[in-house]
Amino acid sequence: MSDRNLAHSLPGFPSAVVTAPAAVRPVAARTKLQLEGPVLSTLLRLSAPNVLNLLAIAGMITFDGLFLGRLGADALAGVSLAFPFVMLIQHTAASGMGGGVSSAIARALGAGKRDLADALVFHTFVLALGLTVVFSTTLLLGAPFVFRWMGGHGEMLSAALAYADVAFSGAVSICMLNLLGSAVRGTGNMALPAGVIVASVTAHVIVSPLLIFGWGPIPALGPAGAGWGLTMSFGAGSLALLVHLRSSHSLVTLVFLGVPLRWALFAEILKVGVPGLINVIITNLSVVLLTGIAGHLGRQAAVGYAMGARLEYILIPLGFGFGTAILAMVGTNWGAKQYDRAYQIAWTGGATVGMTCASIGLIVALLPDAWMGLFTNDDEIVRIGALYLRIVGPIYGFYGLGMALYFATQGFGSVVWTVTANAVRLLISAGCALVATSWLDLGVIGLFVPIAAGFCAYAAVTCVAIFRVKKPQPVNQAIAP
Repeated sequence: MSDRNLAHSLPGFPSAVVTAPAAVRPVAARTKLQLEGPVLSTLLRLSAPNVLNLLAIAGMITFDGLFLGRLGADALAGVSLAFPFVMLIQHTAASGMGGGVSSAIARALGAGKRDLADALVFHTFVLALGLTVVFSTTLLLGAPFVFRWMGGHGEMLSAALAYADVAFSGAVSICMLNLLGSAVRGTGNMALPAGVIVASVTAHVIVSPLLIFGWGPIPALGPAGAGWGLTMSFGAGSLALLVHLRSSHSLVTLVFLGVPLRWALFAEILKVGVPGLINVIITNLSVVLLTGIAGHLGRQAAVGYAMGARLEYILIPLGFGFGTAILAMVGTNWGAKQYDRAYQIAWTGGATVGMTCASIGLIVALLPDAWMGLFTNDDEIVRIGALYLRIVGPIYGFYGLGMALYFATQGFGSVVWTVTANAVRLLISAGCALVATSWLDLGVIGLFVPIAAGFCAYAAVTCVAIFRVKKPQPVNQAIAP
């Protein structure tokens, strides 16, 4: 495709990017469903496969904790230092840059420009390689210093580095799996990426204990075994998605030859992806800072908070499961100029995710020991983790609302205010927690209450963000979201 052929292609793309009329093809059935199907039932239908995503990621988080807990408190605490950074890579590729990929492809397909969508898939592949270089280099060099700041020392630090060295070196498997999966989701196909991730996580759960504890000729690798299990299984999943995108069964096609790299197409992904990356960094930075603050209250406080907060890494995949469907539906309708329907999808999705997270939060607030008992029998760690869940659990509904509306703004192609909302959450949670614990000496209560307040502020500002998204005005037959 030439630059001339790519101009005025779809809402939000630069005027230098157009698609020739000959490139317009009949609307696919999956795209038609997003444009015309009943909002709630279509949203639930598209989200249903992503429930498998939720169960898979939840299984990975839970089983890793169970396996590593058998190695002792130092191993569990050490890997807990590295885990937020693995989730940083995961969430950057899935809901950060991945959101930019899904948004661009969905809007291209909504406007009927599949040739442009194909070009975006190739740019997605290149972007995955670039992210890998950045993450692997930065995290491998910085991990020893950051882990020490977070309170790591002795056996705890050794466990953290053993796991991190493998997981960070294999970041390509995480980036490729999630970004290629995002390309497929942009077409409205939620089932295939969900199935691949379920298979990858299942393989991880099977392989990891063999590598952690050893079996037959396989030596016991300890915490590093969990890292190897992750990179090997996610690498296999990446290959499966690559094969699909190269096949005739895919609505979009990954072509390596004859597709020149265009800055305009990278820019279209990055205009949503970069703020999404910042949003993911903020989310994971908040966990790192709060874990560091908890670590200065003692090892038991750090582990108690980390095990309690692991539930949030299950809520995030839940938000992601619904959120990717919200993003695809909003983006497709925005590209097709069905603006009122796009707003309706955003609010319907926000209410659905908010109520679901609120239900989970209330359950764990009433039965916190059931969750904490999965990871440890230490009475003090269980007490601290249970206190966290009683304070923060009832607020999870606000967190769910904020996450869903964030994905909606990715579909709109305008995410600045929802990223700002997450920054406000970070400032309130970490800033007030630091003051409360360091200056006012309020202990773990002073850590947990600001976290709950931060979630409330997050929901409020994301609601404002939706109201600030305006219907675009026609300009030279193109519409900017």
